[in-house]
Amino acid sequence: MSESRQSKRRKYRSATTRAKCTIEGPGIWASCVKGKEKQTVGELYDLFESLASQLWPIDGEGRPEEHRDLADGEGEGVNVEDQIARELAAIKRPRTESRFANCQTNTPCVIFISCNPPVDPVRLVTTHVRNVQETGVTKTKYTHRLTPVSGTCFAGLREIHSLCHDVFPPFFAENGGDDPPKTHKYKVELRICNHSTLTRMEVIQEVAKCIPESYTVDLDDPEVFVLVELFKSVCGVSILKDFYRFQKFNVMALAEEKSKAENFKHGTGRVKGKEDFGEVGSAEAHDKDGI
Repeated sequence: MSESRQSKRRKYRSATTRAKCTIEGPGIWASCVKGKEKQTVGELYDLFESLASQLWPIDGEGRPEEHRDLADGEGEGVNVEDQIARELAAIKRPRTESRFANCQTNTPCVIFISCNPPVDPVRLVTTHVRNVQETGVTKTKYTHRLTPVSGTCFAGLREIHSLCHDVFPPFFAENGGDDPPKTHKYKVELRICNHSTLTRMEVIQEVAKCIPESYTVDLDDPEVFVLVELFKSVCGVSILKDFYRFQKFNVMALAEEKSKAENFKHGTGRVKGKEDFGEVGSAEAHDKDGI
């Protein structure tokens, strides 16, 4: 192979690499079908960008009236100089920094997409799972579960404690203020992957130190969930509600649940099967009686 062809291939590979080398910042963990990690990253980019453009629109983004004015101007004799000036302004508008970046995990079925401000991973994911629950449409093919984390740190007890002190206060301030203070029930949802330094109990106890006294542990019917993702040497943390209501943010399970509900509503699925079985059973019973 010639040197020029080798350099072209190296250039192509470097141009198509969009992944960060380290896992950092707020972001979203995703589990996916094995062997489909690359495709999952692509579909999540499309999904997240679409949601983010609605939740946190950028100036000039999604303004159809501007494009409509340009198109109308072509046929209505609008000042050509003004039209050219608008087009040049659109071309010269500085490119906005990408709101999402894929971080290398080097692990099958595990993906981490970091989020840049002003994107809030918790709000982004809860918006999506709520849409999936209402419509039954996931808009993804290979994605299983999404887990938002409001921050990440090195997987050490001191660092986890500090991260919790940064992440938790806004949530407590938004969901507090009761007089007298209302008792809330919470649960720590911890998942550990490719990590053997810290034990589950060590992590849970350290996280619990950052929870106010008005919050009590309830493993059966919690209102508040503290999500802790421990992956290799990285720990991610977030705090939110409705984790069980949305099937632990498993979009495939939510879509399947919606599909079953629709089948029941229209008299299909197991409901229809049960009715059919009842008719068959009664017919068989009648035949036996006849015998």
